[in-house]
Amino acid sequence: MGQLDVATALDLLRHGEIAVEGRLVDASNATLFCEISSESSAARCVYKPVAGERPLWDFPDGTLAGREVAAYAVSEATGWDVVPPTVLREGPFGPGMVQLWIDTDDDDDGHPLVDVMAPTSLPPGWLRVLDALGSDGEPVVLAHADDERLRRMTVLDVVLNNADRKGGHVLIGPDEVVHGVDHGVSFHTEPKLRTVLWGWAGEPLQAAEVEVLDGLRQDLLGGLGTTLADLVSRHEVLACRRRVERLLHEGRLPFPVEGWPAIPWPPF
Repeated sequence: MGQLDVATALDLLRHGEIAVEGRLVDASNATLFCEISSESSAARCVYKPVAGERPLWDFPDGTLAGREVAAYAVSEATGWDVVPPTVLREGPFGPGMVQLWIDTDDDDDGHPLVDVMAPTSLPPGWLRVLDALGSDGEPVVLAHADDERLRRMTVLDVVLNNADRKGGHVLIGPDEVVHGVDHGVSFHTEPKLRTVLWGWAGEPLQAAEVEVLDGLRQDLLGGLGTTLADLVSRHEVLACRRRVERLLHEGRLPFPVEGWPAIPWPPF
């Protein structure tokens, strides 16, 4: 997470003073880039006010901020540090989600971890997701690195039922931690997983993943389940627990489901 430890970051996000500096115009909902400060610390953050959420046909209005915070709670329970520290609080434009800003960096070989490229440019060890045609009709491939940090994100996305894992939502921090952001369309009770990280589809779960998922199953019956129930519906908490149980029962990462687009559009 860089300069701030988790406890300090959460305290700052909950109680710091938010100063809006600009808007991320590519985002579909109001997403504001801010400075947040207290007497002892300061950082940059993203603030998404509930009032700036666009209505969706398949998610209840005004619930996206809570889903982002719920995703952070599940991420923290796994111990994988995928989702940056995230809180729900009052801001300059009313209640909303406030998340620590992640400064991005490239990995050591100069590539992002998810990319679209010519098939001949596919780096060794990368996992092919989709073959397609580029804007000029040239063959391209959507692929991602065979990277343990991405794989943990993939498992988490299955648990969250994340409907919007774009390549641009995968951030490599200066500390080489890989973070995932934008989880507002998660936790639906119906299967809605859309992701660019299908390279491990059908592969058996690793022993460490099984151990984390087993712990998560227990947490969802206790304190984590209580936390989530204040952020998403009771039925969505139950569906989350069932997804964890299904993963453990099947023992492998899922394939895309029929009748639902497997990859978000645009993919970045």
